[in-house]
Order: sequence, then structure tokens, then C-alpha cells
Amino acid sequence: MPSQNRVAIAVAPNGGRRTKADHPALPTTPDELARVAAASLEAGAAMIHVHVRDRDGRHLLDAEAYRAATAAIRASVGERLVLQITSEALGIYRPEEQMRVVVDVRPEAVSLALRELVPDPTHEAAFAAFLEKLRVEKVTPQIILYTPEEATYLAALKQRGAIPFDNLAVLYVLGRYTVGQKSSPADLLPFLAPGSPAFGHWMTCAFGGQETACVTAAALLGGHARVGFENNLYLPDGTLASGNEDLVAATKCAAEACGLAVADADDLRGQWSI
Repeated sequence: MPSQNRVAIAVAPNGGRRTKADHPALPTTPDELARVAAASLEAGAAMIHVHVRDRDGRHLLDAEAYRAATAAIRASVGERLVLQITSEALGIYRPEEQMRVVVDVRPEAVSLALRELVPDPTHEAAFAAFLEKLRVEKVTPQIILYTPEEATYLAALKQRGAIPFDNLAVLYVLGRYTVGQKSSPADLLPFLAPGSPAFGHWMTCAFGGQETACVTAAALLGGHARVGFENNLYLPDGTLASGNEDLVAATKCAAEACGLAVADADDLRGQWSI
């Protein structure tokens, strides 16, 4: 039940696609990420999900760039946010390149899209070996799932012993492949249908103006929330957010209005056993 765990709010402030043309407050440099981290922490975030960019603002998977961003964020907020990097390919990187940068960086946490890292069964053994490296290095993975079918596949991998984490964290992405990429709370229901795999810690992110509604519904059903400019720029009333911290604050307000307590970074670490 939601009362057993505080609801963690993660901020995803930039993603790999949007630019400052989409919103001038979208962070692309280490210093900008550090400022967003501090503002989001103040607004109620427990975690920051980090993408880095190259000099031209394009999506990048690079160990040195991640180290620079991590150093800036830690200088700003210390350990008061869980710091999660992305391994997203964005159609640029191969699975072995995605895994290599994570091993090189050794972050506190990382998000891993199942469909990218295991595009077919021939990649299962490499993925299992990679996860074992993360377990040994105490890097917490969060597996990104876009469909209930992917959740079923992940559960099958776990049953076969390919997932060396007892309390595996997952992220349900709502509406990524729907028309107009607009999410609604009902998009969560197939992931939670009777007979669907259950995971120890699950979080939800959503696209478009119902982002807050989607993640609040998830929180009421025992999940956690990821919000931010990566997926949405608008507040629940339809106005443009001035910064990522506004979306965090809106989510915190909605959760608390429903009687839910909001987690801090140490609460999240305890839930994830980081």
C-alpha cells in the first residue's frame, strides 16, 4: 500500500531530444543541471535523472561528460538527491556502447531500457553479465518498460536467473508510442492488470499535460513519480512551467493533497537498497 513507502519524486530535467528552443530553462550544461538539481530538491525531489549533451547540445553517452555533470550536481546538493544517469541510445548507440559507459562511470543509479539493451534474445547473456557487474559495483539499475509485454519479458528473464537483483526497480512509461504522445492515467492500468508481473519498486513517467495526474494515480496505487521537461513542459492547469521545479512542486502538492508522504533521497535509497 502507498502508506508503507513514501512516494519518491524524480526530476528528469532535460532528456536527449528537447533543446532551449523548446524551453529556455531546459538545462544542457553541468552548471545548469546543478542549479536545476538544487531547485528541484527544494521543491520536493528525491532523485535527478541526468542526460548530458555535447558542445552542440546533442545527446551524448560519455564518461567524462557524466563525471563533470555529477561533480557539479554533487557540489550543489551533496548526497541529498539520488543521482541517476541515463543509458538511452536515442538511435545513436549500440547496446555494448551503452553498457560500457555505465561501467566506466559507475554511477549511483542508471536507467536501462529493456528494448534497447535486449533487442532480441541473442543479447540476453550480455545483459545478464552487465547487470552482475552493476550488482558488484553497487550501481542500482532501473529498467524502463514501455509496454506490459516488456514487463512480462523482464519477469521471464528474472525467473530464468538473468536478473541478479531481488528488489528490481522499474519505470513504466505511459503513452510513449500513442498518437500525439499524450498520456492519460488509464495508460497505467495494463501494467497493473491482474496476472501482470509485480516488481518491488516501480515508478511512472508520462507525456503531456496530464503528467501530474498520471504520476499521482501511480502514487495512489503504490508507485513513484518521475516528472520534468524530458517529457512535459506544462503545469496541471495548462500553463507553461517556468522550470522543472514547478513540475516537482505540483506533484508534491498533489501527492500530499491525497494524504501521501513524500520521500527524500535517503528514503529512496532505503527502498531501492542502494
